Amino acid sequence: MSGRRALVIGEALIDIVIRDGEVTGEHVGGSPLNVAVGLGRLGRGVDFLTHIGHDEHGRRITEHLHASGVELVTGSSTAARTPTARAILDEHGGATYEFDIAWALSGTPEVPPPLVAHTGSIAAVLEPGCRAVAALLDTYHPSATVTFDPNVRPSLIDDADAARNRIDRLIERSDIVKVSDEDLAWYDKEHSPEEIARTWLDLGPAVVVVTRGERGAFGLVAGGSVTVAAPAVDVVDTVGAGDSFMAGLIDALWDMDLLGAERRPDLRRLSESALTHALETAALSSALTVARAGADLPDRATRDAAAARSGPREGGPG
Repeated sequence: MSGRRALVIGEALIDIVIRDGEVTGEHVGGSPLNVAVGLGRLGRGVDFLTHIGHDEHGRRITEHLHASGVELVTGSSTAARTPTARAILDEHGGATYEFDIAWALSGTPEVPPPLVAHTGSIAAVLEPGCRAVAALLDTYHPSATVTFDPNVRPSLIDDADAARNRIDRLIERSDIVKVSDEDLAWYDKEHSPEEIARTWLDLGPAVVVVTRGERGAFGLVAGGSVTVAAPAVDVVDTVGAGDSFMAGLIDALWDMDLLGAERRPDLRRLSESALTHALETAALSSALTVARAGADLPDRATRDAAAARSGPREGGPG
């Protein structure tokens, strides 16, 4: 099992960061790309399927992936131009986005059956590529743990009801779902995050996790629920925070040998103490990311050093 890899499917783009009306930098981004990079920097084998162009932005993305140990899947560089997103920061470092993106996929990537297959965000709802994403998850479900983060981008959604239906279908296909409380507020204004998360768990996933920014996160499994605090940190900006949490969560469950279709029954029996450890690991990854500009996700050495400084945490394995 140690030789099996992750497959991440989704958008890659260039984030053009704007603060106080001025461009302050350009960063490689895209929610699924950030998850792929996060896993690569944590030492995991990762293949990334996306839709970028043969242009300067596309070359920058490819170099960024390779520097983080991520392999770009053949056929990913067929777009007319590489997508961009204007990330407009408020006074607290929070980001809103304006996108220039086309999303399309064709065929099944030439990669071995993955241990875990992840998708989310624009890739999950934007036509025509979202249909291909759903089909690929069906293809890989017999071999892989399927993970999903809706990471909703309302500015790209013309039909909210259709987007919610697509999200529901992906939740039904998934073993692990991570979502922010902000996304849940868009998804359903009538019910609390706890109520929605419980409903989602009943759709089929083994784990549903809700992130709440500076208020930490909570997670649900069949055996109960847990809540973890967010580590105290000076926030530079929140770009990539949720993606870093997702990568940290996958990595923690990978360490516990709970990924892969054959481990699905064990994942469904995940204990509250093991879930607590996984969420604390993910929260630490996220905290390290928001303390730096852009989606600069931590490598394993950086995260291990931060964990050592914070002392032992309850709920860890062993």
